[in-house]
Amino acid sequence: MREETFIANEGVYTGQFIYAGKKASLNIGNVLPLGSLPEGTIVSNVEEKVGDRGAIGRTSGNYVIVIGHNPDENKTRVKLPSGAKKIISSDARGVIGVVAGGGRIDKPLLKAGRAFHKYRVKRNSWPKTRGVAMNPVDHPHGGGNHQHIGKASTISRGAVAGQKIGLIAARRTGLLRGSKDKNSD
Repeated sequence: MREETFIANEGVYTGQFIYAGKKASLNIGNVLPLGSLPEGTIVSNVEEKVGDRGAIGRTSGNYVIVIGHNPDENKTRVKLPSGAKKIISSDARGVIGVVAGGGRIDKPLLKAGRAFHKYRVKRNSWPKTRGVAMNPVDHPHGGGNHQHIGKASTISRGAVAGQKIGLIAARRTGLLRGSKDKNSD
């Protein structure tokens, strides 16, 4: 018997039997091919290509919705967490239910220590030092007797590598003014 680690879905408990295959029941935690799911079913950890063990809808609180099937081409339309719609094979599998841990980003971090531990396990992207807080040898925005950029922060697309700092090839800058529908770019 092979031991396997699954992404926990909301409502799955210790000791629960999880069934996989075409004939598995429509219960939370069971693994089924998308083609055998009714429209509107909420699934997570969905395979992008058949047999890739799950690639879509894996992070906390996320899920994918089955929109429709095309049995002739063996394809299924799904709505991704981003809102985009995607057509994938009906043989691709998914776990029924929503990934556990939803609402994780609603709670503020509040202190630097929590941000430190959050990013420590991810990648070296925190803390971010601003360019204006640096010396001129370290950054194009550095230096000066007070923290200011000192030149236009917009930079052309054709600028050389060391200059590409700030707003690169910006179409517009500043506060978006007026009603929402006019300035939606």
